[in-house]
Amino acid sequence: MTSSSGASRRQVLAVAAAAATAPLLAGAPAEAKPKQPKTWDLTILGTSDTHGNVYNWDYYKDAEFDDSKHNDVGVAKLATLVNQIRAERKGRATLVLDAGDTIQGTPLATYYAKQEPITSTGETHPMARAMNILKYDAVTLGNHEFNYGLPLLATWIEQLGFPALAANALNAKTGKPAFLPYVIKEVKLGGHGAPKLRVGILGLTNPGVAIWDKGNVEGRLVFADMVATAAKWVPEMRRRGADLVVISAHGGDSGTSSYGPELPNENPTALIAEQVPGIDAILFGHAHNEVPEKFVTNLTTGERVLTSEPSKWGQRLTRMDFTLTREKGRWTVTAKSATTLNTNTVVEDPAVLAAVRGQHTKTVEYVNRVVARSSVELSAAESRYKDTPILDFINHVQTEVVTEALAAGEYAGLPVLSIAAPFSRTAVFPQGDVRIRDVAGLYVYDNTLEAVVLTGAEVKAYLEYSAKYFVTLPAGAPVNPETISDPAVPDYNYDVFSGVDYDIDIAKPVGQRITRLVLAGTDTPVAADARFVVAVNNYRRSGGGNFPGIVKTQVYNAQQEIRQLLIDWAQAKGVIDPADFFVPNWKLVRDGVPVF
Repeated sequence: MTSSSGASRRQVLAVAAAAATAPLLAGAPAEAKPKQPKTWDLTILGTSDTHGNVYNWDYYKDAEFDDSKHNDVGVAKLATLVNQIRAERKGRATLVLDAGDTIQGTPLATYYAKQEPITSTGETHPMARAMNILKYDAVTLGNHEFNYGLPLLATWIEQLGFPALAANALNAKTGKPAFLPYVIKEVKLGGHGAPKLRVGILGLTNPGVAIWDKGNVEGRLVFADMVATAAKWVPEMRRRGADLVVISAHGGDSGTSSYGPELPNENPTALIAEQVPGIDAILFGHAHNEVPEKFVTNLTTGERVLTSEPSKWGQRLTRMDFTLTREKGRWTVTAKSATTLNTNTVVEDPAVLAAVRGQHTKTVEYVNRVVARSSVELSAAESRYKDTPILDFINHVQTEVVTEALAAGEYAGLPVLSIAAPFSRTAVFPQGDVRIRDVAGLYVYDNTLEAVVLTGAEVKAYLEYSAKYFVTLPAGAPVNPETISDPAVPDYNYDVFSGVDYDIDIAKPVGQRITRLVLAGTDTPVAADARFVVAVNNYRRSGGGNFPGIVKTQVYNAQQEIRQLLIDWAQAKGVIDPADFFVPNWKLVRDGVPVF
């Protein structure tokens, strides 16, 4: 006999008996748990703004680097952290990127660009030696990579064992990328048989190069908007198979610029994350801030873009961690996070130290050469708010050089003024021997000297703009030198003039502070149509800081480095004596009463 289902009676009874002996279960029958997708992980390590620091060394003090927060510096420290993480992740994918500003910033870097340039000697640059030991996967060009000209930059790039990226630096004639825009790295996630992940890395440099290094790039390179460049290349990288897209950007995330609107945004990292779909993470630099982890929501997709900035000089290492799943041949990022690691927790990597030891030693010997003797100690500690001899030293040398250069020409009859900024709060010329490192500590940038002609009205407008550096303090309010300046204005964007006498009234609103501006040593007001030759550094004259009136054709530009001019003057004189150059000509006042 068979049932209507076609099963025999014996089969039906057997099934029923089995059911009868099965344990009774409360509620609905149990469902099989869904199989959890397998996950893999990727770590990306990031550095930025190392600025020529390899050893944990302060060349200006000739001592181990230290600051008030006991930070350490240098690629050798970074290498130890990187090697530790690589060791703990052995067999799993780890990439190492840099977001730029690498070959400028210390006497070590300057020495191999100026004293023994790698373009002449063929020697490998110390930053190439150090970074090759560390085995980076890619570096983005920062704006300071262009400081020493395109030939030296090209030589350094050739010396690297990994690609240098800058998608928005374009050949001025062809409009095509002048450097590699991006790379796609194929990495293996885990051990034998693990799948491969294609990581696209796009490099974006800073458009401000067009201003700050105009003399090196004008007519050769143009710099496109970083947001627009990302919007162009990210989809292209995806089309070419990038499963994960990371941008290494040399621009901060404030959305503001230190220059005017004539160039694309200087600090657009957050804007890139908001406006360009398809980006998983951005390593960024330029602003020298520590941003361990910051998420920015993309306005089109709603996806959260991970961003991180690892401070400066090798003080921090960014670590980004990604968790990924793979389904039907497609990768999905299921989690991502970032943090920054402090390099003061580790010792320097001996392999990096060994690779650069000879160059470090040579630089130390160079900066310790005595160039002159100072009759008294000269300090820059108060130069921001008081007229000091040490800042007058800079202005005197600049004035002398420009005056001599123009002595026989059409500008010989014009008074020569000079501009200098208080770059350092710690620089000191000790009484007695003054060494190259003391001069370098006063003038820490590799600027060259230029000169332009300004009218009296332009000089006053310039001084008014510079005076925004100070906070407004009513007469009678307490004055604290530590808080007298606006924290939004860096010291290097406050300028001091020599050659005219003036008062800055910090009780008055910005734009109305130059209450006295007279010809040097007189009570004669500077006429609006008076003409002056003004000695100024190339950064400022090119538009750095967005000062008014200064971006114009130079009447002097011999491409002489200001730091070297200071050294040469001191060596020629043999003695640095304030009596030879100190002329008090400006002061802070409130309602006409001196603040100090």
